Amino acid sequence: MKNDASGDLRVILRIDFPHGERLGRGKAMLLEKIRETGSISAAGRAMDMSYRRAWLLVDAMNRMFAAPVVESQRGGKQGGGAAVTPFGEELLERFRGMEEKARGALSKDLDWLQANRAEGAPEDGR
Repeated sequence: MKNDASGDLRVILRIDFPHGERLGRGKAMLLEKIRETGSISAAGRAMDMSYRRAWLLVDAMNRMFAAPVVESQRGGKQGGGAAVTPFGEELLERFRGMEEKARGALSKDLDWLQANRAEGAPEDGR
């Protein structure tokens, strides 16, 4: 578990699928950035990642599910673009809901952990 900038404890949800596939906050954030920008490359830049890395993450998500999560349009006057599909929107909504449920379910335990941390405990979780 990592600490956020305020020093408070937080829960980070990651779902591990068979065969090494994962769904976590990075992919969820990428979907949100694609929704905001209409572009895989712009979403990647907003997250300080290369287009290739962003594209590979989108491709992995599209292969993880029976329906596409992101659809891209090639070239043309507008230079192409990308959109989160209705399935991708539902996936994002459900994932964010699962995060919220996990935080709620663990809030008392996190409060207890926070109250019992050593003064000056390392912020990096080591």
